[in-house]
Amino acid sequence: MSRIEPTFELFANDANPSQRRLAADAGRPVKRSLTIAGHRTSISLEEAFWSALQDVARERGKAVASLIFQIDAKRGKTNLSSAIRVFLLEHFRGRESV
Repeated sequence: MSRIEPTFELFANDANPSQRRLAADAGRPVKRSLTIAGHRTSISLEEAFWSALQDVARERGKAVASLIFQIDAKRGKTNLSSAIRVFLLEHFRGRESV
């Protein structure tokens, strides 16, 4: 049976410690705070999702907070971070409904 090593070990021989740190941090959620319908909330998403969310908002000529407000309005009982990830997946597959 082969053993899969953790991602950060792929960079173990790299001379630049900051590159190893970036690789290890790439999958860590980044928490950002915003106000939705007068309610202050925090959302944790990986940086790749924040970047994709900014791209979609820019495409639509909206602020990120406005796009999140639309996603929030349609999410039902789903966790907001999960709803955002699913929205982005469906958007890039060409099937989003917001």
